[in-house]
Amino acid sequence: MSGRTVYLAEGPRVGVRLFSHEDGPEFTARARESKALHQPWLFPPATAAAYTSYAGRLIDDPARAGFFVCEKDDGGIAGFININNIVEGAFLCGALGYGAFAHAAGRGLMSEGLDLVVRYAFDTLGLHRLEINVQPGNAASIALARRCGFRLEGFSPDFLFIDGAWRDHERWAVTADMVRT
Repeated sequence: MSGRTVYLAEGPRVGVRLFSHEDGPEFTARARESKALHQPWLFPPATAAAYTSYAGRLIDDPARAGFFVCEKDDGGIAGFININNIVEGAFLCGALGYGAFAHAAGRGLMSEGLDLVVRYAFDTLGLHRLEINVQPGNAASIALARRCGFRLEGFSPDFLFIDGAWRDHERWAVTADMVRT
């Protein structure tokens, strides 16, 4: 765990911390183990080179923030949550992407982690709104959004290019006022 246990926020079972380059071996091993869980919805980096590029964007781009959801008992990475396309000014919004790793799926760790990241985004980053765009057939991702208080706002045909095709997505969102009430 050496130095990796500094969490930005903690719950009963998980802590969230920022992405780092040093986490590449654990992340890519978990991504490879979780391929059957992720696809066809998600394609996280499974090689060292792909992780370096991916993590670099999350670390260096001020319009992005990457978080690991870590189990507090051993510090291991249970999943990841990214805030992409952070817009300041009058919008104060970001788009969330996330994935659990297979060993942690179905245990409620991502619900706890997403709640922590949402509160961090509103309280520390000063955002007002977070959005999740999810393919309609991805029942697990929709269930997570719903459990964490996101509301369904609409449907976007041909919204994102994933796995070689433009995919329809449902739009889910939460605002700071919804979380604070």
